[in-house]
Amino acid sequence: MRALILDTVNMRADLAEFLRTRRARLRPEDVGLQPFGGARRRVPGLRREELAQLAGVSVDYYVRLEQGRTNNVSEEILEAVARALRLDEAERAHLRNLARPAPARRRPAPRPERVRPGLRRLLDMAEGIPAYVIGRRGDVLAWNRMAAAAFLDFGALPPAERNWARMIFLNEDVRALFADWRAKGQETVAYLRLRAGAYPDDPELAALVGELSVKSEDFRRWWAHHNVKDKTNGRKVLRNPLVGELVLDYESLRLPDDPDQVLVVYTAEAGSPSETSLRLLGSWRAREPGRPGPRRAGTAPSVRG
Repeated sequence: MRALILDTVNMRADLAEFLRTRRARLRPEDVGLQPFGGARRRVPGLRREELAQLAGVSVDYYVRLEQGRTNNVSEEILEAVARALRLDEAERAHLRNLARPAPARRRPAPRPERVRPGLRRLLDMAEGIPAYVIGRRGDVLAWNRMAAAAFLDFGALPPAERNWARMIFLNEDVRALFADWRAKGQETVAYLRLRAGAYPDDPELAALVGELSVKSEDFRRWWAHHNVKDKTNGRKVLRNPLVGELVLDYESLRLPDDPDQVLVVYTAEAGSPSETSLRLLGSWRAREPGRPGPRRAGTAPSVRG
């Protein structure tokens, strides 16, 4: 019971801070409103009264919503608030998770994370491109030879350290790998914040956030921003110690039968120097001692939920 009460309190606090930080991004003139109460404003962004006006709800109701004091808030009201705040899809999902959390007694316990044999074979077959599978906490569950060559040898790390958040904030080699480490770090925090909203009662996820908050000032500061971001697509510039700069585009493919697992695939533009470097990297990796040819995709032991 105590854990349930603490979970509810944390969700209410997160909801309040999430809505407050989203309001702070907008000015009345951005949304076609005259500033409420005159030009002088002590805090940036929209006031609660202005947000309520935009969403078409009473000020009292919005205040109670922001404080987590509403029961059974409707999807229509959440959508109106999301439109008023100009939330993207990840932010809308996060708002729903915070405002309408499933009762803890009805939420199924997180399952152990296992990668299907067929998915591991798919990683094996992706010979020339880095690819890996991450789980709900950002753990690297499986990877292919090219992912180990382009990023780092995940298999050389203890299983508990094969987590992108831990690697990004606590591993200096990984930090040096990304040309724009700041952007990568902020994306990682935003993804972890999104997953924490979806799994507020996951003790291992809570422990991960607590550990990083203690050990990394950057993580602690960015966590307080309450930004959320899902795995989608984009471009990363890597500083590989063997071949130098790699400019890679990535796509994130969420598994339809297990949406907590994401296959992330990196490619280089055809004819680019990065494509040549990837081929060279793959060739060197294949000729390393003990690596006579293609090998089975790496995989972490089952991660308990």
